[in-house]
Amino acid sequence: MIAIIINPSAGRVRRMPVHERAALASAIAERHGERAEVFVTERTGHACELAKASVARGARLVVAWGGDGTINDVASALAFGDRAAMGIIPAGSGNGLARALGIVTRPERALMDAMTAEPRRIDVGELGGRLFVNVAGVGFDAHVAAAFNAPDNPVRGLTGYALLTARGLVSYTPRRYRITSRGRTRSVRALLIAVANGTEFGNQIRISPGSSVDDGVLDLVVVEERSRLTTIWNMRRLVTQSIERASIWSSAPVTDAIIESDAPMTFHVDGEPVAGGTRLQIRTHARALRVCVRPT
Repeated sequence: MIAIIINPSAGRVRRMPVHERAALASAIAERHGERAEVFVTERTGHACELAKASVARGARLVVAWGGDGTINDVASALAFGDRAAMGIIPAGSGNGLARALGIVTRPERALMDAMTAEPRRIDVGELGGRLFVNVAGVGFDAHVAAAFNAPDNPVRGLTGYALLTARGLVSYTPRRYRITSRGRTRSVRALLIAVANGTEFGNQIRISPGSSVDDGVLDLVVVEERSRLTTIWNMRRLVTQSIERASIWSSAPVTDAIIESDAPMTFHVDGEPVAGGTRLQIRTHARALRVCVRPT
């Protein structure tokens, strides 16, 4: 038995009514001899609850049909277990993990691939007690994530992300952070600190080109704030996929680290904003999640 969990409000899937998505998922599963339970999420965190319940009923595969937030919910439910693997039908605004795994965006093909592929293991990250599978972080990216996910944000996708980024660069005030890793602590005034398992935030906005989802480490990326002019000039590199060429960018592999600030920090996990404290622990959980994807 497989379970398919649909987020009706995720990104671009609004073009297909939810009842059509549910019918399509059931039909594809039936054609391949699978019994499928199809669910539609009703609130934040519902996908996690549905995934856990599906595993308890014996599902071998739980498919997340939605964006990075839906994928995070399902992955959080399945991590550290061997009873069920995760499948992905990418339908969000960013689709960062799906792109890192080479998953196609066409629903029929993505679902067929998930049902027939052999599971592979990928790493799972943890920041502030919350799991993530693509990118997490504090600072400007969390600020943009909070604005992007606000109910009154009318523009999604790359256009919406770019608009919010441009506005935020004018008004956002960077903080000073203390980062402890491998027994050493450094203080830095940073625009953002990203903890990357995948290479990009989504929408091909690349922040960590050297990251791999199955290498057993996370990449701790710091974008320093030396002057606002320097920051604004280099932010264009996110779009041109060349941020690593900026002098304000640095990256180091970590399995365990701590980020501290004098004031409570808002952070994000896979684009979902979270209110945190003054100390955030980073942990790497190597090969903690099984994902069914076709080799690229």
